[in-house]
Amino acid sequence: MRKLVNLLVRKDGMTHDEFVEYWLTEHAPLAEDLPGVHTYTTSIPADPEQARYDGIAELYFEDGVSVGEVFASEAGQQIQADTEQFLDDDAGDILIVDETVQFAP
Repeated sequence: MRKLVNLLVRKDGMTHDEFVEYWLTEHAPLAEDLPGVHTYTTSIPADPEQARYDGIAELYFEDGVSVGEVFASEAGQQIQADTEQFLDDDAGDILIVDETVQFAP
């Protein structure tokens, strides 16, 4: 399964709590409109003061859908533009990976 893993860093001048509030209430709902994405997960560090990143976003893609297609769409453009509100895009990392579940309940 292809997925995008985005390691997120908040923009300067924003507290971790402000970052989380914006991310979960304003930004995350935009992902519902991304074509070809069937799952979006968010992870927040249990101890943000000790973490290098403020959060992790994971987008799971439908078979045969490319990351480029998703972000070239109108919804993809909108979500990318919104990152300027709360992310330091140059500080975080993005990985495109093929996930294999080794075991599950």
